[in-house]
Amino acid sequence: MVLPEILTGRAETQPDQRAYVFVNEDGDETAELTYAALHAKALAVAAELSRHCAPGDRALLLFPQCLDFIVAYFGCLYAGVVAVPVNPPRRNRVQEATRSIVRDCEPAAALTLAGTAELKSTVDDICGELAWIAVDELPDAAFTPVDVTPDTLAFLQYTSGSTSKPKGVMVSHGNLVANQAMIRHGFGHDSQSTVVGWAPFFHDQGLIGNVLQPLYVGATSILMSPGAFIRRPALWLSTISRYRAHTSGGPNFAYDACVAQAARAGVPDDLDLSSWRIAFNGAEPIRPATLRRFSETFASAGFRESAFYPCYGLAEATLIVTGSRKGRGPLTLAADVDELAHGRLTPRAVGRELAGSGTVLPGGDVRIVDPETLEPRASGEVGEIWVAGDHVTQGYWKRPEATNETFRAHGDARFLRTGDLGALAGDELYVVGRIKDLIIIRGRNHYPHDLEHSVERAHPALRPGAVAAFTVPDGEHEKLVIVAEINRDDRHDADPAEVTGAIRAAVLREHDLTIGALVLARHGELQKTSSGKMMRAAARNRYLTEGFARWPQERREDKGMTEPNPDFAQAVTTVVLSMPAAKHLGFTFGRIEPGEVEIVQPFRVELSQHNGFFQGGVLGSLADFAAGSAAGTLLPAGWVNMTVDYTVKLVAPAKGEKVIARGRVVKAGRTMTVAAADLFACAGDNETLCATALVTMRNVPLPQG
Repeated sequence: MVLPEILTGRAETQPDQRAYVFVNEDGDETAELTYAALHAKALAVAAELSRHCAPGDRALLLFPQCLDFIVAYFGCLYAGVVAVPVNPPRRNRVQEATRSIVRDCEPAAALTLAGTAELKSTVDDICGELAWIAVDELPDAAFTPVDVTPDTLAFLQYTSGSTSKPKGVMVSHGNLVANQAMIRHGFGHDSQSTVVGWAPFFHDQGLIGNVLQPLYVGATSILMSPGAFIRRPALWLSTISRYRAHTSGGPNFAYDACVAQAARAGVPDDLDLSSWRIAFNGAEPIRPATLRRFSETFASAGFRESAFYPCYGLAEATLIVTGSRKGRGPLTLAADVDELAHGRLTPRAVGRELAGSGTVLPGGDVRIVDPETLEPRASGEVGEIWVAGDHVTQGYWKRPEATNETFRAHGDARFLRTGDLGALAGDELYVVGRIKDLIIIRGRNHYPHDLEHSVERAHPALRPGAVAAFTVPDGEHEKLVIVAEINRDDRHDADPAEVTGAIRAAVLREHDLTIGALVLARHGELQKTSSGKMMRAAARNRYLTEGFARWPQERREDKGMTEPNPDFAQAVTTVVLSMPAAKHLGFTFGRIEPGEVEIVQPFRVELSQHNGFFQGGVLGSLADFAAGSAAGTLLPAGWVNMTVDYTVKLVAPAKGEKVIARGRVVKAGRTMTVAAADLFACAGDNETLCATALVTMRNVPLPQG
């Protein structure tokens, strides 16, 4: 049975049951649809569509978040017209992604609300004149729904465009029903399972999860706008409490936003989340810390951690692929970081914590495959996630080459290549990243969301969820680039050198990586998809064209030192070599230039341990001296620097006749300077990198007189 038949049946057997209720930003009910009303209004839309379109034609759905969108969608299904939901224009301005979709799908009609004359002119300029239908003004009309089969195309779900231009995923009636059955089984839904949702209807989660699933099981859905949630995260929770919702969810940022608001205003005494049985999270990746913070914050309101339902899916598989078990809660695993960098999911006591995305739901199949050799990977080995089942969609609209590449894995028409990287541990799927976003430096794999997470936690002035990590060519190698936004409220008070130093130290400390280029951007500079995913490809392109509005704007006090001491070499060596610790080590200066210093430390038995290895403390001291000396070369006469933050990473044992510490300035400022150091153990002509360090120093003038 396909969805038009299901809605017709609901209208006959449950005519007066509320199917959908819309609440505004104040929590007031502003609109509702019973099953009978939805059926009647959808027939009216279908009757009007049939006057302008033939079955198989495309119709744009241009709506703000409102129940008329649902009427229009089912009107398309009844008429056999292919619905194309798009991101609603703002202030009659059509976004570039929407323009791309309009051109690609070649629509015959546009469904919208009354009073959109300016919007009509804009869209018609893109694709020629369309039949414009104001859904909210149509009178009732009789119509016999067009016969459809499971193979009939139902709608085009355009991808978010996080790594490329949006592509139209062809979703059939059979795909929809197959995935709805998987969701019902995984979530444990029945006609009493009230759903609360705020995700946009043009997004697969908002439409297939929050709109179509309740209809499929005969339940009620309470809906609100994404803007209302963003402005008032607590409204989401109060709506769950008020309507005794069984199911609701969102990505990491939704749960984090609720925790942040609770930290500011507290948890309301009348909030009751005890009815919440399925709190789904399908983010990539799911963050265990987010789940813990939310559980701890709202335990007093009756929320149970076992309600969390991690899952995994994508538009090319209609929506869901894997999901947790109802009532089990999240399954986490601490993975060895070094092993993960080499493609192996190896548990260890302390490691990168991963949250599982559940098991394969009935009707589906998942394999982990080496993306290069196309050979299956063993349990615990990372590879590309391949998916098969009736929920796998029909391909990309008008893109036969992309369809063959993605939907015909290894010549097998059953399997979809997701482009996501993951591993199966037992029957649990762990998603670790995307192939296109994978960062490979010195033969090690790094996942950008891990780097981004480390950066956004490095300093309180950084905006959560607004960091992009990617690489660009740098000669024969790749250079790591980090773009991080500054909180709007911190843009006047934060110290740029302090923020920069904290970021570089965090990435070095947690990932053994030195950032090649760091951009501190103003609030709102990084692009995201409609579902909140970072558009790293767009960030990379913008970086290469120097398109970011940087923070802070050029100010005299933020520029590097313009009048360094002309006798910097003598000044630095005199100051450093007079220090007791430097005298104890007995090193000498090699090359010394503005912003760069080389220190040579000969081997001495009293500085060694374990049969000839340099002591770790010696390496740390050398790194501090090398970085500090490099910073000192840029200071004016009468100034010195003092270490305020210091991070060193021991990479390999240091053994040889000497150690060379090479320091360099990373970021020079009037008040703060950040410098790095690389330490090499030398044996003959061979140099082995044995330690790296990042040092933040405060520049202070010496007392005069």
